[in-house]
Amino acid sequence: MAAESVVNMKTKAPPSKHADSPWRIALRRFTRNRLAVAGLVILVLMALICIVGPWLSPYSLLDYSLKDRNLPPNAKYWLGTDKLGRDILLRVMLAGRISLMVGIVATVVTVIIGATLGALAGFYRKYVDSLIMRIADIFMALPTLPILIILGAVLSDLKVQPSKRIYLLMLIIGIINWTTLARLVRGQILTLREQEFMQATDALGLKDRRKIFRHLLPNTVPIIIVSATLTVAGAILYESAMSYLGIGVVPPTPSWGNMISEANSLIDFRKRPWLWIPPGMCILITTVAINLIGDGLRDALDPKTKK
Repeated sequence: MAAESVVNMKTKAPPSKHADSPWRIALRRFTRNRLAVAGLVILVLMALICIVGPWLSPYSLLDYSLKDRNLPPNAKYWLGTDKLGRDILLRVMLAGRISLMVGIVATVVTVIIGATLGALAGFYRKYVDSLIMRIADIFMALPTLPILIILGAVLSDLKVQPSKRIYLLMLIIGIINWTTLARLVRGQILTLREQEFMQATDALGLKDRRKIFRHLLPNTVPIIIVSATLTVAGAILYESAMSYLGIGVVPPTPSWGNMISEANSLIDFRKRPWLWIPPGMCILITTVAINLIGDGLRDALDPKTKK
């Protein structure tokens, strides 16, 4: 019997020293998604080009050359020039900085507001839940783009400086888009609130603030990450639409939306495609890449997804 037990101990597989954490498993599942990895690579390259590219350009934002206006792509101007002789490539890269910054900052505002209000609604329930959810219903009933157009027109009437207008635009987009995330976080908090670890926090007498921000919200991080990723793409599209209508980022500050709006004549549309195709393709590529990343994160962080 002793010899048999020794043999069994030798044949038994040794326990793993380092068990995979949920985040490591999610990372491995994300890297196996080729489309998601491709989207991440494209987005990183786009950000690097927009950040580093203008420093390497021989031109500046205020360089005008009327003799070189409306030139097609050539050896000197790789993407051509606009009606004022400005380099399209430089403006596309500078516009990418603005558009990406608007998307990221607006998403941060959305996450702060949506996650906080959703957690409060799910934790306290009753009157707090009813009040927050009714406010969310009002925001969801409002048409987003018309409201943004109205607010942009108000900023124009108030003659807000372009440098400050960008930050106000980020804040407005972030405030309007918090409702979806708040509902997702609320639903998750309602489920987590009834689990055993929350009963342990009640037994320890922890304060509500610590229960919410130290124990409940960290468990909703996967939902927040996925929602935030998709919100970035939506914020970029909202900014592009407002700038295209002339009430978002205003010239001379370039954005992808107002660059497209400058090609507002039939002649520009048919005979000068280099004015609107580069910024339009940047919007398309960036939003598709972000959506691919969001889908990949959703599949990687969802425990119900098959391995």
